[in-house]
Amino acid sequence: MGRMYCAGKGISGSALPYRRSPPSWLKTNTEEVVDLICKNAKKGLSPAQIGLILRDSHGIPQVKSVTGTKIVRILKANGLAPEIPEDLYHLIKKSVTIRKHMERNRKDMDSKYRLILVESRIHRLARYYKTAGQLPPNWKYESATASTLVA
Repeated sequence: MGRMYCAGKGISGSALPYRRSPPSWLKTNTEEVVDLICKNAKKGLSPAQIGLILRDSHGIPQVKSVTGTKIVRILKANGLAPEIPEDLYHLIKKSVTIRKHMERNRKDMDSKYRLILVESRIHRLARYYKTAGQLPPNWKYESATASTLVA
């Protein structure tokens, strides 16, 4: 089975550790991690960027093993979660940049095709998030208003 967002068909990938308990060398507790997550979210960072900062700067390998909940769920509990999910946001951002490229380069048919593929992924993901309850049922992607969602 191929990958959804790239051309590769490989089975390689990173694997989480089998043990779900936090590592013995980790000295930070749950409250400190939640405070770091909230502080970084107030700066305007996405959940993925928060995870990278916690991993690289603070030595926290997996937030879920330390706190018991994921970063997005911690943000939701504190009222800091993004209004649209992160993967959908990045797909919308990509479609906006492709449209901007298409305005400058009208004859680029390959980017027109790629835009169709990206927007079909947006519609598929939006349909999933509506059924999962993470997007309101009346939410609709429109290319004319997409730049305001990203900005």
